[in-house]
Amino acid sequence: MYHRFMQPLRIAIQWCFLLFSLYLGVRLFGFVRYCRSGGTAAFVPRADGIEAFLPISALVSLKGWITSGAINTIHPAGLVIFLTVIAVCWLLKRSFCSWICPVGTLSELLWKAGFRLFRRSVRPPRWIDIPLRGAKYLLLLFFLWSILIAMAPDQVASFITSDYNKLADVRLMDFFLHLNGIPLITIIVLLIAALPVRNPFCRYLCPYGALVGLVSVLSPVKVTRERTICVSCGVCTQVCPSYIPVMQKDRVFSEECIGCWRCISHCRAEGALEMKLTGRRVVVSGLVFAALVVGLFWGGSLLGRATGHWHTGIQLPEYLRLLTY
Repeated sequence: MYHRFMQPLRIAIQWCFLLFSLYLGVRLFGFVRYCRSGGTAAFVPRADGIEAFLPISALVSLKGWITSGAINTIHPAGLVIFLTVIAVCWLLKRSFCSWICPVGTLSELLWKAGFRLFRRSVRPPRWIDIPLRGAKYLLLLFFLWSILIAMAPDQVASFITSDYNKLADVRLMDFFLHLNGIPLITIIVLLIAALPVRNPFCRYLCPYGALVGLVSVLSPVKVTRERTICVSCGVCTQVCPSYIPVMQKDRVFSEECIGCWRCISHCRAEGALEMKLTGRRVVVSGLVFAALVVGLFWGGSLLGRATGHWHTGIQLPEYLRLLTY
């Protein structure tokens, strides 16, 4: 069955995006080093696209776009990427989380390592799991209310043009380069927890995942089970990284489904599980699904470039002023 090749393909795409993310980080580090040296270090151009790691800034930009009718020039790529991710997950489930997101890639790497080490994954009991899953929705609600509702238009404009927002990417880089105290302990705990528990940060704490999960419920493509073909072996449920009882579903509507194709790839009865459009008649092949995920994501960046909403409007002299000690 061709489905067996879906996981190697997905993992290869994951690692391509992870390595590209590291490349963007290295470029940003070199650019900041040049600016902080006052222009004496080797010049490294700032790489566009690092704004993918600034979803809060992108949410403020969205509010600014709504209130002013214009996309700001400080971090325009952030808003483009944010809207692209929403579009990808609206059309193709939470595929961003399992195909593109570097945090999702590292988390999957850890729980798979934990499975090899412990020979099992641990699912927290429902009385713990359900309240913990609610945490990411509370965080999402906090950000949506604070920015989209409570933040006045003049506050939005002031934040967007502030030195703080201009250097949001640099501040994030510095945060991870100088981890200590509670943030360091929190990250260590999450890394350790990711060994026995599948994707704990994504499942319990990521507000971005909560948002795209809610959007993905409207996706026209969903994992669909054919009862007449299914042999009820339970493998699909066992391999699901989101702990969805796939074998008990005719069609998976869960907002926790990340579109990773693991259930389909491991299915022992050919045709029992397929990714199908609404109506259950049209099957979306794995290669088409993969091409759409990558194509839509990169297509968003190309659209941003074509419309002039990609490169930051902050000029090099401004960066030198902000970053020179």
